[in-house]
Amino acid sequence: MELGTKQGFKQSEIGFIPEDWKVENLGNVSDVKTGPFGSALHEKDYVRDGTPIITVEHLSDFGIVHRNLPMVSEDDRQRLKVYSLTLNDIVFSRVGSVDRNSIVSKNEDGWLFSGRLLRIRLNKSKVYPKYLSFHFQQESFKGRIREVAVGQTMASLNTKILKNIEVALPPTLAEQKAIATALSDVDALITSLDQLIQKKEAIKQGAMQELLKPRESWEKTCLVELADNKKSQFDDGDWVESEHIISQGIRLIQTGNIGVGRFIEKGNKKYISEESFIKLNCKEVLIGDLLICRLAEPAGRACVMPDIEEQKVITSVDVSIFRGDESKVNREFLTQMFTTNNWFNKIIEKVGGTTHKRISRGALGKIEIYIPPKKEQDRIAQILSDMDLEITQLQNKKAKYQQIKQGMMQELLTGKTRLI
Repeated sequence: MELGTKQGFKQSEIGFIPEDWKVENLGNVSDVKTGPFGSALHEKDYVRDGTPIITVEHLSDFGIVHRNLPMVSEDDRQRLKVYSLTLNDIVFSRVGSVDRNSIVSKNEDGWLFSGRLLRIRLNKSKVYPKYLSFHFQQESFKGRIREVAVGQTMASLNTKILKNIEVALPPTLAEQKAIATALSDVDALITSLDQLIQKKEAIKQGAMQELLKPRESWEKTCLVELADNKKSQFDDGDWVESEHIISQGIRLIQTGNIGVGRFIEKGNKKYISEESFIKLNCKEVLIGDLLICRLAEPAGRACVMPDIEEQKVITSVDVSIFRGDESKVNREFLTQMFTTNNWFNKIIEKVGGTTHKRISRGALGKIEIYIPPKKEQDRIAQILSDMDLEITQLQNKKAKYQQIKQGMMQELLTGKTRLI
C-alpha cells in the first residue's frame, strides 16, 4: 500500500481527492429510474408465492434483507417487468430514510422494486458497482444525500436529484475493484460472525426452554417471598428530579441502563451530589443487586448490577432493587428467567398506565415464579451465563471488525491509501 500525501491531492466539489481521481455526476455513469406508482403495486395484489418486491425496510449496508417480502403473481411480474432488478443494480430509498441503499446480488436478480425506491443501473465500463455501493455507505455521502433531499414533513429524493449527486471515482476499474474487494472481505467476516451469533443465540434459546422448565422439585414463590417480605431487600429506587442532576458525584442508574438480561453503559452519564443523596434519603445500589425495570419497553427487564467503577451508585424510582438472601436465591438465575417470553407475558397482564406503561412494585413482587433448589439454580445460571459470555465475545469481535471497516473506508474511499 502506498500512503497518499497532501501533495498528490486536489480540491474537488466533494472535498480533497487524489489528483488522478475524477468527480462525476451519477447521471453520467448510470441510469436512474423511479419505482412504480399508484395502483401498479397494491397489497390486494400480493400473493403467497411469487416474485418478491423490495421495499425500504429491506435495505441494509450488507445487501437486501430477505424478510417479510411482499410478492406478486407471474402476470403482475410480466406487467411490471420494466421495474425488474438485475445483478449489481443499486436501490435507494426515495422517501424518509433517503440515505438507505443496497446493492442487488444474484439472489435478487429478477425481483421488483417498489414506488418508494429509486433504482440505479450503472455503466459498468465506467464504474465497478460494488465500489460505488461502498462509496454510498460513507457517512459523508449520506450527509450530502440528506442535504439535497426535498420536502418539509418528510425527506424525499427524485431522479433529478440523484442524477446530479456527485461521486468520486478512481481512474481505473481495476483500482475500484481492488477497493471493493478489500472492503467486501471485511464484510464477509462481519456477516459470518453475525450468522454465528444468531446460531449461538438460537442454541441458548433452546437451552433456556429446557433448563428453565419447572419440575416437580421446583418451588412456587415470588419476589416478595424471596425477599422475606422485607422492604430493605426489595424496594424501588429514588425519585430524582432533573434539578438534582449534575455532571459528577454519585452515579444515577436510569431505566435506559437496564437491558434485557444485561447492563447497558451509555455515554450520557447522570450524577447527583452527596447533599442530594442525603436530602432525598437515597438507597445505595450495590454490586450484585438485581435491578428490575418497571417501565416499558419492555417492563420487567432485569440485570445484575456490575462493577462500573463508581464509588457510589443509586437508581431511579422506576427501577426496583432486589437483594434476596444469596444463600437461597441466585440472582443470575433470576436474571435469566426474567428474559423469557413467559415472564414478559406475566408482566404484560399487570402493566398499567396510559402515557407511560409500567408495573407497580407491589404487582411485580407478587408474580408467581418457580425456582429449583439453590444448587440447581447455580448450575443453570452458570451454563446460561457461559453462553452469554461466548455471545458477548462474538459481538465484541463483530464490533471490532465494524470499526476496522470504517477505518478502511476512510482510507480507501478517499484515496489516502492506494491499493494500485
